[in-house]
Amino acid sequence: MKYDYLIVGAGFAGSVMAERLATQLDKKVLIVEKRHHIGGNAYDEYDEHGILVHRYGPHIFHTNSKKVFEYLSQFTEWIPYEHKVLAKLDGKLYPIPINRITLNKLYDLNLQTEKDVEEFYKKVREKRYPIKNSEDIIVNQIGTDLFEKFFRHYTKKQWNLEPKELSASVCGRIPVRTNDDCRYFTDKYQFMPKDGYTKMFERMLSHKNIEIVLKTDYKKIINDVRFDKLIYTGPIDYFFDYEFGKLPYRSIRFEFKNYKDNVLQECAVVNYVDKKVPYTRVSEYKHLTGQNIESTSLSFEYSAKDGEPYYPIPNKANNELLKLYQNKASKLENVIFCGRLAEYQYYNMDQVVANTLAKIQMLVK
Repeated sequence: MKYDYLIVGAGFAGSVMAERLATQLDKKVLIVEKRHHIGGNAYDEYDEHGILVHRYGPHIFHTNSKKVFEYLSQFTEWIPYEHKVLAKLDGKLYPIPINRITLNKLYDLNLQTEKDVEEFYKKVREKRYPIKNSEDIIVNQIGTDLFEKFFRHYTKKQWNLEPKELSASVCGRIPVRTNDDCRYFTDKYQFMPKDGYTKMFERMLSHKNIEIVLKTDYKKIINDVRFDKLIYTGPIDYFFDYEFGKLPYRSIRFEFKNYKDNVLQECAVVNYVDKKVPYTRVSEYKHLTGQNIESTSLSFEYSAKDGEPYYPIPNKANNELLKLYQNKASKLENVIFCGRLAEYQYYNMDQVVANTLAKIQMLVK
């Protein structure tokens, strides 16, 4: 059989591509996925205790894009969910992102208004210009003490690099607030898929024009498959056999534990910002799913150098290496590189969907 498109990877980028090509353009698509499941890092499943867990860490859907929300709504119903995160520092819990409540509790203050908080930040911030890295961007906003307490050690655990060795975009993703809003995100659309992400992907890929092969490296079958165009969502350096060297990623090792309690944490995710705690965060999945089950399942995250590629590491050296691969990729006529790994970009889920839908429009033209 001949396919119009061979798609490498069944995560968000590959699945959205496949669904649009099959349903809108009537193209025949073969998806080749190296893992035993679809859904990429958003894959979820019921554990042996009946709790829906995210095997690659908590994935929280949030977006300001009506287009992205309406697109995914074709494949899932939603349950409202506003994500909250607490940071554990010296045995006490504080809201993250840093806000007025965080400051009042940490420093035993009585800041009443947003103006009070702005004045506090003004007093403690250190002017950094130009902003070159993640330390600069945080210290420039909130000063050294808050940076040391909430950002430095957590970032070092997560990336195995000091914040000053990372692009400003890493820590710059986290807002600093002057109000008492304890939500992690402020996007217009904040929901969780009612039946989980895997069910959403199953519906997305259920079209008769889509065929899926799991547990297979595409390089082992590519010479045996007839197709017109290739859509690649895996690591860009792997596509080119690491010709210029490996692009580094941070990975995560997960330890899942079940407890007989109903719930253990005040919210879904607690970040451990202390240097002495080896894991970065602990996630409790019942907060995300709203399940009413007697026990509770949590995952403990340990950042790692090796393993599945999760986070591209944005800094100057890696960006230069990326450019070498991008230059080579731009010369290929029948290959489209799409997604977090293929573009070596730290995309959120909604950004991957938006980016993929935009690429589809280019194919239509």
